[in-house]
Parts: sequence; structure tokens; C-alpha cells
Amino acid sequence: MKRRPAEPDDAQVALGDLAVALAAVSDPDEMRAFLEDLCTPAELEAMADRWRVVPLLLANIPYREIHERTQVSVTTIGRVARTLDRGAGGYAAAILHRHHAG
Repeated sequence: MKRRPAEPDDAQVALGDLAVALAAVSDPDEMRAFLEDLCTPAELEAMADRWRVVPLLLANIPYREIHERTQVSVTTIGRVARTLDRGAGGYAAAILHRHHAG
């Protein structure tokens, strides 16, 4: 995906800066506008697909049923499931915040 070389430290700093910018936007409409400016339509669709399957996976719904409900590929569902199990904990943190905010 990366088309230009970057120092690993530079990429980590940029990721940290992006995380700070995302955390600073608390209004959902403003966040949506920020994401639409930041990402391509395909990137947004991919992220939305991943996010859409998280609660279904947490509810232990089988992959095939999730696919039938959402039309998200079984491969993507599996990747999200692996990330939920062995990732950095971001999905769990976001779900927790969503439940406390709503």
C-alpha cells in the first residue's frame, strides 16, 4: 500500500498525530466529515464493513450468517475476528466507548 519510502519512526509519529486528531473530534458529524476528507470511498467502505461485523462477531454469530446478513466477505470477517482475538485492543476500546456514549 505504501508507495514512498518512509522512516519507521516518521510513520509512527504520523500515526500518533493522526490518532490525536481523531481523538480530538468528538462530534459524530464532524468525524464523518473528517473521515470523508481523509479516506477514499473504498477505504471508508472497507472500514465500515469491518466495523459492521464487530458486534456480530462479539455476539458469536457464525461467519456464514454474518456474511449473509452483511454481504461482507468471509475473508474480511475472519480477519476482523483474528484482530479481535489478537489485535491491539482497538475494537474492544471503541465498542466500550460506543456503549458508554449511547
